[in-house]
Amino acid sequence: MKRRDFIQLTGMGAAGAAMLTGIPEMGMGHAISPERALEVIDPALKKRIADVALNAARSKGATYTDVRIGRYLNQFVVTREDKVQNIVNTESYGAGIRVIANGGWGFAATDKMDNDSIAKAAELAVAIAKENSRLLTEPVQLAPQKGYGEVSWKAPIEKNAFEVPMKEKVDLLLNVNSVAMKGGADYITSLLFLINEQKYFASTDGSYIDQDIHRIWPAFFITAIDKASGKFETRNTLSAPMGMGYEYLNARPQDKITGGPTTLFKGRYDMFEDARLGGLQAKEKLTAKSVEPGKYDLVLDPSHLWLTIHESVGHPTELDRVLGYEANFAGTSFLTLDKWESKKFNFGNKLVNIVADKTQVGSLGAVGYDDEGVQCGKWDIIKDGILVNYQVIRDQAHILGLKASQGCCYSQNWADVQFQRMPNISLQPGKEKKSVDDLIKGVEKGIYIIGDGSFSIDQQRFNFQFGGQLFYEIKNGKIAGMLKDVAYQSNTQEFWNSCAGIADESDYRLGGAFGDGKGQPPQSNSVSHGSSTTRFNGVNVINTARKIG
Repeated sequence: MKRRDFIQLTGMGAAGAAMLTGIPEMGMGHAISPERALEVIDPALKKRIADVALNAARSKGATYTDVRIGRYLNQFVVTREDKVQNIVNTESYGAGIRVIANGGWGFAATDKMDNDSIAKAAELAVAIAKENSRLLTEPVQLAPQKGYGEVSWKAPIEKNAFEVPMKEKVDLLLNVNSVAMKGGADYITSLLFLINEQKYFASTDGSYIDQDIHRIWPAFFITAIDKASGKFETRNTLSAPMGMGYEYLNARPQDKITGGPTTLFKGRYDMFEDARLGGLQAKEKLTAKSVEPGKYDLVLDPSHLWLTIHESVGHPTELDRVLGYEANFAGTSFLTLDKWESKKFNFGNKLVNIVADKTQVGSLGAVGYDDEGVQCGKWDIIKDGILVNYQVIRDQAHILGLKASQGCCYSQNWADVQFQRMPNISLQPGKEKKSVDDLIKGVEKGIYIIGDGSFSIDQQRFNFQFGGQLFYEIKNGKIAGMLKDVAYQSNTQEFWNSCAGIADESDYRLGGAFGDGKGQPPQSNSVSHGSSTTRFNGVNVINTARKIG
């Protein structure tokens, strides 16, 4: 099923469709029954398939081979008001084979899992590599990688969401819709999007790695209408997609952050409470004051700041983008190699410490091993405001003089070649004890922003504009009421140097995206970005309202 077909079938409306535009081209595969998603493929069978590919490639002259056998399961449950719009279960299963021959890369894939088809795909990959090598000025240089033998990694979920009865999921969403409508919503679309990636990796380095990865995204999109004027406002979910099981939807008292202008969630998510408040807040936005443009101090909640981190830090520190490999489609980066080589490029204030982490429990990007069989880890990207590193895979490591890959290789599907993708990139919490209220108390003229919205950023990831979901005016250290029509503009270096305070670890939360797009043909990557609430001083705010006449 293609993305456009899914959106048409679900009839989700503009808000829901906009939220999903980054997700597939995921290679969703074919429709299956929910019961089939619970079937298991024997790892011994996958090892036999992998060995067929490894041996066939070696016999044709490959000096390196890796095989990815993937089973990708998706489930969508979509409702609108009091109706179920669609339920979709899909499976995609096959093998992708990547080789080096004569110093060049080659790749081929097949969904025919018999020995002859696997061997032919491996032989085709070698033939492609040999042709590609004729165009090279220098051979591929792979960083050394030890083999791990037969190992496995499973996401530490408590409850497999695919095992939960469909009726329970449908009832959840319809009840969420009812709560929102009672609170003031005129329309609401709600959905559950579940992913299970069953990935098996084998290589001539001597690894046979079996991984089971789970992700979940509960979301809704609310519209409230002023019947007299016909004007409308929206309030989208404040949930974050997570690398968790169904337990994510079972919020506990300690998962709720209260005391501010709205309830927020840490660790687990209360969809009912968010929808109840969403209905009220969408209605409140109809009469909210439109912002006066000017300079404001901004207090940014993690449910908003994750997207700013993603666009202004995550993307410009991708090494392939820095090197110009993505210039034709995704752009380049202002963080050129000379800035890293100087060891003193001032990316941001000394408070700014940003870390890449492929191991963070509950995050979208958490795996044991990447799609090159590299064991994942954690490293600094920005240290005390200085650019110190990028995101690197095996054939890039030598460019930075690194002895090993950082484990940033990923493919969205067995049918797509793996390449450099963003790990979890997160702003570290403040080291001093500091709450959100402490940050707000120091602001004379400011805006507190919650939730992500529309954004725009240039091809070098430098000049940008960001909106949000909820905006609250801050006057003399106190919340003074709701605003609307807010967006802020800055450039990456100026913005991160305006950082004036970060709440401590107790406020740290993850946001993230199911659909980070990159590459030609495009692929989607799931990635999380963590932070605590953070204050930025003297940022330019504009009014986004369209004035007609």
